[in-house]
Amino acid sequence: MRAPRVLLGAFVLATAVDLVSLLVGFRAGHLAAKPLLMPLLAAYAARAGGPRLLVAALLCGWGGDVLLLSDTGPAFMAGMASFAAGHVCYLVLFRRHGPPHARARLLAAVYAAALVTLVALLWPDLPAGLRVPVAGYSTLLTATAYTAATRLRPAAALGGALFMLSDTLIATGVADWPQLPRPDFWIMLTYAAAQFLLVRGTLDARPAPVTAYREVRSTTP
Repeated sequence: MRAPRVLLGAFVLATAVDLVSLLVGFRAGHLAAKPLLMPLLAAYAARAGGPRLLVAALLCGWGGDVLLLSDTGPAFMAGMASFAAGHVCYLVLFRRHGPPHARARLLAAVYAAALVTLVALLWPDLPAGLRVPVAGYSTLLTATAYTAATRLRPAAALGGALFMLSDTLIATGVADWPQLPRPDFWIMLTYAAAQFLLVRGTLDARPAPVTAYREVRSTTP
């Protein structure tokens, strides 16, 4: 168990460096730390016995992270596509964890209302070429959050909700809405927490290991 703990510690350290760099405006620290986050978390998930789809989702997130370091339009579109692929991995993975919980219908209504409201509000302020891609990506993201909330542990449900919050902050920035001070800090804080909680919720949802044993019988001659 030492290797997973070391990798998780490295992920926490890299996240702290990234967040502090964003707070103090040290761009070089952000550029160095951000690309390390998802590979470290993916390595932790793999060494902790996580499924391949979980690792694939995290590596898709890494691709999106790297692409979004560029401010160009094509890089933004490619980054969004990489994150979308990660959400497909999450959806396939989460759907393997049995039927939805009893509260699924209520959550479906809540998430659907949140999706429709957000897209409707953002639509007029988004660049014309991004409206349909953002709407499609938002649908995938909402489906991930809903599926995590209805098929996994509470940690994954919170992770899905934070992922939605993080990407909503990005979308409002693209739409040129008023932003919180240091918006990149809040985006990365909610994103890193979201990905970790999705990993933790997935690992916690694995079946408990069965301890092998040998029944010893004594016989009387």
